[in-house]
Amino acid sequence: MAGETGAAQQPGRRLGRWRAWRTVLAVTAAVALLLAVWAFWLEPRRLVVRDVALTVPGWSMAHNGLRVALLADLHVGSPHHGLTTLRRIVARLNALAPDVVLLLGDYVITGMPGGRFVPPESAAAVLEGIRARHGTFAVLGNHDAWFDAARVTDALDRAGIRVLSDSSAALDVAGDTLWLAGVSDLWTGYHDIGAALRNVPDGAPVLLFTHNPDIFPRVPRRVSLTVAGHTHGGQVRLPIIGRPVVPSRYGQRYASGHVVEEGRHLFVSSGTGTSILPVRFRVPPEIVMLTLRPLDAMTTE
Repeated sequence: MAGETGAAQQPGRRLGRWRAWRTVLAVTAAVALLLAVWAFWLEPRRLVVRDVALTVPGWSMAHNGLRVALLADLHVGSPHHGLTTLRRIVARLNALAPDVVLLLGDYVITGMPGGRFVPPESAAAVLEGIRARHGTFAVLGNHDAWFDAARVTDALDRAGIRVLSDSSAALDVAGDTLWLAGVSDLWTGYHDIGAALRNVPDGAPVLLFTHNPDIFPRVPRRVSLTVAGHTHGGQVRLPIIGRPVVPSRYGQRYASGHVVEEGRHLFVSSGTGTSILPVRFRVPPEIVMLTLRPLDAMTTE
């Protein structure tokens, strides 16, 4: 009888194990589906404002509290990121009332799966609606150069957006001069930092902006702050592992956010569009609003 009872229980145990495994598989599949929906549909359609206050060296007290907005890697035409989204970004940006807007390159897409190419003239017509007290300035990215650097530059110029390619511009802010230095893309431009800083007087506050942050180790200490894009923040940031893929020779070192090395300051924006794959996970599209203060302002407040 005991043997018969044991034999009868075996099918029941197997059935119980199969039900348990089926439950585990069902839960795993449901979680995977939810993560896929989030990463490929919901998060790429989000837009967050990242407010960051920085104290930087060599900054003038006259420019204390200057609000500088960063827009990086728009990739207009990438999935979920057409002209309608760009209009929403511009409206959200204008509501922030920035003093200066810096566009950090990659306005077009090249060979994007699931994307639809948008001419730079159409994107520039929307970007023309940006309102900033001291103007909007731009550099080009690698995708712009791969498409047609001259055409993208012309489109931005016609929209009243000044492209700084290894050159500088002087702004009169509160009666004191602030210098903007634009450096061309590391992969596709001359990226001549010396030329960009040639007209900037020694000791003057200077904000350098470029597309690819890998140029940062070459930036001299006289630059108050360097800002860049290009990395997309890796587009995916996993718990513990971090960002598996970052288009940088330095890995995750310059992936996103504020970096200080040897007293020099860098800020990298994760941008708004997508490249290669239309995925974002824990790296939402962002407008960055920097509020900049001099280091010595901390001692007077």
